[in-house]
Amino acid sequence: MHDEGTTVVDLLRHGEPEGGQRFRGQRDDPLSDLGWRQLWDAVGKDAPWQEIVSSPLKRCAAFAEALSTRHGLPVRLEPAFKEIGFGSWEGETPEAIRQRYAEEYRRYRADPLSFMPPGAEPMAAFMERVARAWDTLLATRRGRRVLIVCHAGVVRAVLAAVLGVTPAALFRIHIGYASRTRLVASEKTMPTLVFHDGGPP
Repeated sequence: MHDEGTTVVDLLRHGEPEGGQRFRGQRDDPLSDLGWRQLWDAVGKDAPWQEIVSSPLKRCAAFAEALSTRHGLPVRLEPAFKEIGFGSWEGETPEAIRQRYAEEYRRYRADPLSFMPPGAEPMAAFMERVARAWDTLLATRRGRRVLIVCHAGVVRAVLAAVLGVTPAALFRIHIGYASRTRLVASEKTMPTLVFHDGGPP
């Protein structure tokens, strides 16, 4: 239970997609069988939310819609919660990128605001669109419990907005498949991180 004026938001990263770990970005791969199991295990039997908001990409939206059907919860697809676009790196494994583009990969990890792969969405634009969607959600969902099914980059961008960390520091935050992050906010308090990468349902 929570106070009527408290907004509780759980961020749930999608499970493993088909093809395993890659710079997937906005490539629309579906969940693997393992990815589905990871997500069902993560949410458990109960659904303590009043609504679901999801990235429209298949690896998020398919599970959000299945969870909505199982528990009778409204679900809304939010394009602003899509993953960052990785341009020419999309579909590549981190190992392949490190081997082929060692210097570019180093620059990306050190300062993603200044360097992104060719054709990628600028990091500043990505951070801004996620932060704007996050602020809108808080302003329009006061006192509710909301589940956001999204991506590692989106979780990092929300945490950056809440905690005030730099884009480069976001790589120090581990976000596993089907991990959950909870934030709470009220009219009297700033959003607060309750737990990350796990925790109770």
